[in-house]
Amino acid sequence: MFRLPIEERPDWQDKAEEYGFNFHTMYGERYWCEEAYYQFSLKQIEEIESATNEIHQMCLEVVDNVVRNEALLNKFQIPPHVHQFVYDSWCSQQPSLYSRLDFAYDGNGPAKLLENNADTPTSLYESAFFQWIWFEDQINAGKLPQHADQFNSIQDKLIERFTQLKNEHNFNMLHFCCCKDTDEDRATVQYFQDCANDANLNNHFLYVDEIGLSPKGRFTNLDDQVITHLFKLYPWEFMFREDFSTSLASANVKWLEPAWKSVLSNKALLPMLWQMFPNHPNLLPAYFADDRHCPTMLNYVKKPLFSREGANIQIINGGEEIDSSTGPYGEEGMIIQKFHPLPKFNESYTLVGSWLVNDQACGICLREDHSLITQDLSRFYPHIILD
Repeated sequence: MFRLPIEERPDWQDKAEEYGFNFHTMYGERYWCEEAYYQFSLKQIEEIESATNEIHQMCLEVVDNVVRNEALLNKFQIPPHVHQFVYDSWCSQQPSLYSRLDFAYDGNGPAKLLENNADTPTSLYESAFFQWIWFEDQINAGKLPQHADQFNSIQDKLIERFTQLKNEHNFNMLHFCCCKDTDEDRATVQYFQDCANDANLNNHFLYVDEIGLSPKGRFTNLDDQVITHLFKLYPWEFMFREDFSTSLASANVKWLEPAWKSVLSNKALLPMLWQMFPNHPNLLPAYFADDRHCPTMLNYVKKPLFSREGANIQIINGGEEIDSSTGPYGEEGMIIQKFHPLPKFNESYTLVGSWLVNDQACGICLREDHSLITQDLSRFYPHIILD
């Protein structure tokens, strides 16, 4: 695994604007970066792919345990009034679309799971589409070897999955929604719509706050049409605490992601994985912070159950805090995970995100930050495979 310099495409910004990648620069700082790229061997990619698929299956075993256990659902801070809703979504095998596992990996030794982004992961558009455009452009420009490759079948897998959802799960009209005032979320949802269009799946967009509730308890769009299938780039932990959450069970909506993903996207997943699969080579020791059996550790990371984009993280090394981040999370409870530093390249720390579509690993993304904590503005770099 190497970080190698490369000449930027002279027209990359024009292409980004042309393709709707309007958040390539945020708050005056570059988010998309292509003055360098990461190079993996095929063996290293296969290690990440294998670890991703295996851990995902382990995570599904955790879901099966948690949804059947009232005490565990409470431990995950899933409100009692939606316990049955979450359970039913799992037992009725409601289909999922995508997710991303984040790993610490330096090319040597097993990849270590840091967290599972299973509900509303972003950075998908740039992973699936824009880094592939970069790859093709640099191959055509002679800047990369002709026999190079990229671990990236994300877009093809998304179109296949939307086709399957339409043909096998009766997704005849899929509504998409996200919050207002976030270019990244809207671009991500637009990309999903493009993939759905390629699958000939009828779809419609509206913002979260435009969803209505009919007198019969059905969710509706702005034209008062009943919503039967809905993709929401909006976290379950937020939805469960909204007033309309009491109508979730009766509204008869098939959700993407399904409600059982609220278990996988919760940091409580990490101590549950360690409890069920102790000493697994791709896992780090993890415990609930309030567990009286939690061992004393001098090197650990403290994470809130609902933390997103690196918020409210505290890193302790040798008994002393070496990094931390602020944010709105923490009151819901914390977990402790053994500290495993990200590899350092060119004065930055690098995180590997491994994407799954329809339960199968299909691509990766690389994020860099000068901090050990990867956050929403951490830089994105493309990658290649070369042996």
